[in-house]
Amino acid sequence: MGQGLSIKKCDFKINVNNSNHHTEEISTERLIVRRGQPFTITVSFSAPIHNYLQQLKRTSLIVQTGLHPSKADGTQTEFPISSLGDQKQWSAAVEEQDPCFWTISVNTPANAPIGYYTLLLHASKAHCLLGNFTLLFNPWCQDDEVFLANEAQRQEYILNQEGIIYWGTENAVLAQPWDFSQFEKDIVDICFLLLDVGERRQQNKDHGQRKSPVHVCRTVAAMLNCDELRGILTEYGTGQYSNGTPPSKWLGSSPILQQWVASQCQPVRYGQCWVFAAVMCSVLRCLGIPTRVVTGFTWAHNTNNNLSVDEYYDEDGTLLTQDKSARVWTFHVWNECWMARTDLLPEYSGWQALDATCQEKSKGPSFCGPAPVKAIKEGDTDINYDVCYFFAAINAKCQVWIQKADDTLKPAFGSTKYTGNNISTKSVGSERCEDITHHYKYPEGSLQEKDVLDKAYRKIRKLETTSSSSSETQFTFIPTAFEEPVNLFIHLQSKSSLTLGQDVPLSIEVFNHSGGEKATHLVVGVQSLHYNGVPITQLWKEEFHFTLKSNEVNSLQVFVPYSRYRTDPGENHLLRLTAVLRDEDSFYIYFAQEEISICGPPLTIEFPENMVQYQPSTAKISLLNPLTEPLEKCVIVVAGRGLIYRQRKYRLGSVQPDSTQELQIPFTPIRAGPRRLTARLTCLQLHNLKSYKTIDVAAA
Repeated sequence: MGQGLSIKKCDFKINVNNSNHHTEEISTERLIVRRGQPFTITVSFSAPIHNYLQQLKRTSLIVQTGLHPSKADGTQTEFPISSLGDQKQWSAAVEEQDPCFWTISVNTPANAPIGYYTLLLHASKAHCLLGNFTLLFNPWCQDDEVFLANEAQRQEYILNQEGIIYWGTENAVLAQPWDFSQFEKDIVDICFLLLDVGERRQQNKDHGQRKSPVHVCRTVAAMLNCDELRGILTEYGTGQYSNGTPPSKWLGSSPILQQWVASQCQPVRYGQCWVFAAVMCSVLRCLGIPTRVVTGFTWAHNTNNNLSVDEYYDEDGTLLTQDKSARVWTFHVWNECWMARTDLLPEYSGWQALDATCQEKSKGPSFCGPAPVKAIKEGDTDINYDVCYFFAAINAKCQVWIQKADDTLKPAFGSTKYTGNNISTKSVGSERCEDITHHYKYPEGSLQEKDVLDKAYRKIRKLETTSSSSSETQFTFIPTAFEEPVNLFIHLQSKSSLTLGQDVPLSIEVFNHSGGEKATHLVVGVQSLHYNGVPITQLWKEEFHFTLKSNEVNSLQVFVPYSRYRTDPGENHLLRLTAVLRDEDSFYIYFAQEEISICGPPLTIEFPENMVQYQPSTAKISLLNPLTEPLEKCVIVVAGRGLIYRQRKYRLGSVQPDSTQELQIPFTPIRAGPRRLTARLTCLQLHNLKSYKTIDVAAA
């Protein structure tokens, strides 16, 4: 290098820097740092520095990222090495010097594009490569758009690799474990490959945009599940799984991301909403954006911005698929990401809703968000991005229609279903379920809710008057008003969840509030359905004819035997109970419905009382069969990052009725701290039974 100046080596002080930047779990072999925070390097020269002081008076560092680094888009920057660095810009300051080395503190701006960087030393007319580093978002830095002030939240939403995803019904919220594994080997490189592929497929080659968490979130969401981009996952509809993995069988994100890379970026089969959200959480946490997985119950999907959605049943209460796109889902899973929205007013900063599940939209990409949760709650439906879709999904009202034998439709009374219930996420620092519905909605029936709905309707009317060339998304609300008679009332009740093998208890009460006698026809039914509102099969029905005197109540107790739902409870083990009541005189129809979850038999995990890193140990898994028939073709898959290597599969064969089978799992923990073991059971009667337990492993 210029007149004998040469670099002997450059020490990137990986262990110290990565620890200071909270990236030591990603790697201890390469430099991975977070923007807006300095890191230290030591440059060793081949000869004493005083031999070429003239050259060193004009030294600078150059950083560059992307395929075509450019000063114009911020992907290449040159800055001098001085005695005092600028904390807000790319800068370098000599912290310590010796005859043969310099220790330099390098500062990165809090709005630098994330990505792979090359670091060069420029002295006189020569350049010397010092090495490479990776730059991530920094929620610990107050000037970063993703800054999160609470340390416990940073630990949860950036550093925690184990999560819980909620499903089931609004009255029986169930938990399933998920291994985000965002710091596992190769995941950070897969995340940047995902950004590369997504930007390339969208003809976006400007790496400078990676300084924006909004851009990164939208790119990742587009790559998760968008047909137009041939994303990471193929969405599973409602048919049979062929040549792929059913969504319920995934235990974590890493196998999905690894499979995507191994298949030359071909979509992995299969995913559904909770899989998309879980993988998105892994990718964004890895890149440094605080992210969590959120579940909402009774979700109006594909409403095309309409605040009214219809469900159709036949006269026996069997759910029909007349409208194949817009329907009410039992539950839906999406993400929230934490960031300042510099493109919007300050009040819209904070949690942003982001949904990778495909929506049928009139225009624009099929994913939704990031949408400020504050804007959703306040009914600010014109705010970017896609606030109107989230608002409609959790505020739409569902009207039930009965399709008669001659194909005419009659409204069913007493059947209005409200969406957006029991919105839940894992709480910080524990495995408790936290209800965050109040972040999205004001209390039902409150004056604030009325004001928000009135505001949304006014915005809707305003949008409807804009020209078709308007950039705004059309958002319509057509309230269906019926003059509801108050003659009859029906109430249907059951347990919110049942263990597999139990009969389904039904309690039906019919009230006659009219001044005269009423002849009625009642049909009670049970149907299995997918979580996204698509019916599977009618399992059972029973008809009743009775006459009610004025102000009389008729109470019925019915039990649906296990044998009626054992063969086809569906992958999500959801049953919809319906009651259709017809007034034989007026032909008015009244309707009631409930949904229940069928839970699997107990699958318990036991650990020894004390476990120490690197010392062999054994866990015990016990499966109790509560049925009067054998559980057949039982297979248990076990996984536990830091406890066992990869997944293990154990074939148990049949487990006899009313008996318990135990399985010994030998393993040697290689990592200390809280560690989770997850077990998944599949058999002929069950598809999706998971259990998990966390143990604290003492350091060796």
